[in-house]
Amino acid sequence: MEQKIKQDQTIGQNIRAQRLSRGWTQERVAAQLQLCGVNMSRDFYAHIENGTYNIRVSELAALRRLFQCRYDDFFEGI
Repeated sequence: MEQKIKQDQTIGQNIRAQRLSRGWTQERVAAQLQLCGVNMSRDFYAHIENGTYNIRVSELAALRRLFQCRYDDFFEGI
């Protein structure tokens, strides 16, 4: 009997949706995060949206403040 490994869910799509709903670029988000004290390049931020980087809690908290949303908005549908 073959077992299938379930893929981890990522919140990258929900983070992308928050950004796009504001009409912001990845560059703008990365720059705003840097102003908040989170050292992040646009390329690095793209990894978060693509789900290839496990986001840190401090980064998630900064994104929540930046997008002025609830944490639940990041986990919707997961």
